[in-house]
Amino acid sequence: MNIRENMKNKQRIVIKIGSSSLTHKENGSLNLRKIEALVRVLCELKNTGKDVVLVSSGAIAAGRQAAGNLPRPDRISQKQALAAIGQAHLMMTYQRLFSEYSHLTAQILLTKDTLVNSESYRNARNTFEELFRLGSVPIVNENDTIATHEIVFGDNDRLSAVVAALVNADLLILLSDIDGMYTGDPRKNPAATLISDVEKIDADLIAMAGGAGSDVGTGGMAAKLAAAQIATDSGVDMVIANAFDVKNVYRIIDGKECGTLFHAHKNPFFNLKDYIRKY
Repeated sequence: MNIRENMKNKQRIVIKIGSSSLTHKENGSLNLRKIEALVRVLCELKNTGKDVVLVSSGAIAAGRQAAGNLPRPDRISQKQALAAIGQAHLMMTYQRLFSEYSHLTAQILLTKDTLVNSESYRNARNTFEELFRLGSVPIVNENDTIATHEIVFGDNDRLSAVVAALVNADLLILLSDIDGMYTGDPRKNPAATLISDVEKIDADLIAMAGGAGSDVGTGGMAAKLAAAQIATDSGVDMVIANAFDVKNVYRIIDGKECGTLFHAHKNPFFNLKDYIRKY
């Protein structure tokens, strides 16, 4: 059985989706049809007996909408205030939609500081395990309201990889605004081709990575490669796939060629807490 065919055997799955994939491009408002479609997919995974974690951006975007469609904030205090408003709106939306399919949700907000401390690290892991036992879907975001420059992850790509390592996930799926990793930026280079499988992250691959490219998102391909390094070193397979069609999650689990698959290679020298401290 090859690695793609083995996807159907993945039992604990972390799925990350970014702000740009959850909002309308025209005005930054939450795209409720997209969110509902995503929730339906996650509930179907739960119905097959899998543990599911959702790492969801979108709190600041939801706050902008709730506060009167404000422009993207520049000041940290504005971002934190809008995150405080928006996180409640975002969770209310998720709770309502998940409940329609008879599934529980739980909110977990993390900072680097939480996971550097051994006791809170252990508590976070135990909380996730208890939530899985309760059949709940943990919905994770960075705690933007209290985060400072020194303790932020900076993007939910890396955060999702940290979460995947923390909960001993089998698979991490990054749903993005691109089909996967290309040999170049496909928006600028029409000759760029999709890379289906990555067995090793090397200097040439890192050189291909780009930056952020939208009004509401923060994570570019460089952040996704950083996430891939965390995940694969932790023994977690990772796939980057397009969020335009959230049913790509089904295609990945069914073992079909979809997105870019980064092969796990458990690194005995990788320590998650040490990585978080240094990052």
